[in-house]
Amino acid sequence: MTARPLVTIEEARHLLSEAGAPLTRTEVCALRHLHGRVLAHALVATGDVPGFARSAMDGFAVRAADTSAASTESPARLRVVDEAWAGHPARGTVAPGTAIAIATGGVIPEGADAVVMVEDTSRHGDEVSVRARVETGHHVSPRGSDLPAGVRALEPGDLLTPARVGVVAALGLTGAEVYSRPVVAILSSGDEVVEAGAPLGAGQVHDVNSHTLSAIVAASGGAPVVRRRIVDRYEDVEDAVRGAARADLVLVSGGSSVGGRDYVLDVLARLGDIRFRGIAVKPGKPTVLAVVDGKPVIGMPGNPTSCLSNGYLLVAPLVRRLARLPPHEPRVVQARLSRAVSSPPDRHQFYTVRVGDGIAEPAFKGSGDITSMARADGYFEIPVGVARVDAGETVDVTLF
Repeated sequence: MTARPLVTIEEARHLLSEAGAPLTRTEVCALRHLHGRVLAHALVATGDVPGFARSAMDGFAVRAADTSAASTESPARLRVVDEAWAGHPARGTVAPGTAIAIATGGVIPEGADAVVMVEDTSRHGDEVSVRARVETGHHVSPRGSDLPAGVRALEPGDLLTPARVGVVAALGLTGAEVYSRPVVAILSSGDEVVEAGAPLGAGQVHDVNSHTLSAIVAASGGAPVVRRRIVDRYEDVEDAVRGAARADLVLVSGGSSVGGRDYVLDVLARLGDIRFRGIAVKPGKPTVLAVVDGKPVIGMPGNPTSCLSNGYLLVAPLVRRLARLPPHEPRVVQARLSRAVSSPPDRHQFYTVRVGDGIAEPAFKGSGDITSMARADGYFEIPVGVARVDAGETVDVTLF
């Protein structure tokens, strides 16, 4: 494919989706770790859930026929012969004229076909007065009412929410086979970048991008693997990219511009097929996509705001696609812009703002300033061809 000098944000998203297919690799995951994973195979109930008829209320298990004439004025009087608690079935049976006290979840005893709520009764020793008529099956959850044996309880591709994890547990399973999390190798390049916590030399900055990208990858269902920093030597960049390409996705921050010591673009051109080399957006223009050994490799901007912005816009959707997660649907609110902002008319700009009391306050400072994102609640978009958005205009703010 012939790379174009710049692509639109829509074209970049399309090319990224083409470069990364959903994973087919699977693994068995323990029950306690299933939340947020994607099921690989259908789960079928091998037995009825519940495996017995149970009470849906605290009260008394009775024969419905014994309550046919019951009322407040003329209650039915029944003899209490036993008690049934959750996990402790009654030993006795319900014969005509008798009842068994029962708790929610208790096994319906033999002979009973209904449960009368405790609120509709008065108990005096071994006798209970029933003040309401009940029908057969009233307040009784039949065997298999939740999941009958043989039914497909969950389907392949189901996102395991807390409720669906509960279904797995209800089936008596200790885990399930799920799609693997995509492994995402994260590399930072540049002689000026040092590890967080390390002392800074002249002209040096602490590594920000590997940590913000790791957080985005983890939040999007991926498994981030931060590799050692790359120095500005062609051979080092090439070795690092080759080694990282064993992952499902590779992110390289820095070195994707056209400076004299920015080698990422040259390395990707040699090792793989470049799909685009720059996006008509602000921030985030110096972004590169290549495919190396069948794996997508994204050269991310070195500036923290540009890198994080494209992390939200491009990396997160791609990781979710690889992980087979549904697309993220961000919350969008409307707000009035507090002051006018300008935008390059040849770029699609994502402008960060703080939102409060219906007002959007511009927060963007510069591509190198991480606080442009840290102090923002979201962003609004300024399309290509628009050079200015005036104060007081209503904008759609996509919240982070």
